[in-house]
Amino acid sequence: MGNNQNIQVIENLYNAFSTGDMPTVLGSMHPDIEWNEAESNSLADGNPYIGPDAILEGVFARLGANHEYFGLQDIEIHGMNGNKVLATLRYDAKVKATEKTYNAQAAHLWTLNNEGKIIAFQQYVDTKKLADSEK
Repeated sequence: MGNNQNIQVIENLYNAFSTGDMPTVLGSMHPDIEWNEAESNSLADGNPYIGPDAILEGVFARLGANHEYFGLQDIEIHGMNGNKVLATLRYDAKVKATEKTYNAQAAHLWTLNNEGKIIAFQQYVDTKKLADSEK
């Protein structure tokens, strides 16, 4: 697939995530997707998550359970060579247990196959902000 198609897949994924449309989010992933949370992120304990079900349970369900709200802001999507797409964004969230909020800078590196399915994800985020909000 071309760069524009890859960008569209990722734009559709973020739009679906923002409305809670998890079937669309998970449906954009290859069955053998390899998902990695940023090192030192509390969710990195399951790295690599393999497959949409592992991501749903190990990442998305935990985000929902641990946060009063969790949103994505200022998303900018950049096409790259090699079927890669980079998204820069911010997480805007509130942790239930501590009632602390955070607004953290993040980047997501997506890799797609030639059929337009996401085969890999790598998160980069200000893990100190996330950790401080959990204490």
